[in-house]
Amino acid sequence: MHYGNIKTYDIANGEGVRVSLFVSGCRVNCPQCFQKETWDFKYGQEFNDDTINYIIEALKPKYISGLTVLGGEPFEIENQRELVKLYRKLKAECPDKSIWSYSGYIFENNILRGNRHCEVTDEILTYLDVLIDGPFMPEKKNISLAFRGSSNQRIIDMPKTLKEGKVILYQN
Repeated sequence: MHYGNIKTYDIANGEGVRVSLFVSGCRVNCPQCFQKETWDFKYGQEFNDDTINYIIEALKPKYISGLTVLGGEPFEIENQRELVKLYRKLKAECPDKSIWSYSGYIFENNILRGNRHCEVTDEILTYLDVLIDGPFMPEKKNISLAFRGSSNQRIIDMPKTLKEGKVILYQN
């Protein structure tokens, strides 16, 4: 897996001050994507153990609320198989930090089951606090929405959704 950027002080992609990882590789290809360069799976730098350690260290200050993973597309199967390693280590070393993830895929149709589900997907979902799902749709663009670009995208409370067995929207 490759990544395009790591922001160690991000206030735009989730609640509080966050560390944000922009993964590379995306097959969704939303029109008017603001990160088209990250569609390429080889864009940026290689994601490895040093990258994981760097992110974990960046998360340790008390003022950092958590990690946000976006892209590119975190739920491309190739990316899931690498990201699960980061999530495991993060929850072991920084259990009080939240994990948010963005996906252009639809939770019920592609991630929970379907073409983006693989052997690590269920484990990944247990680590997430929030999932913002759905492709960016220019015709539904709304700059007044918190943490999303178009009104079709949902902010899903993952612990409640997994417990209830149905999508529960996040209330901030």
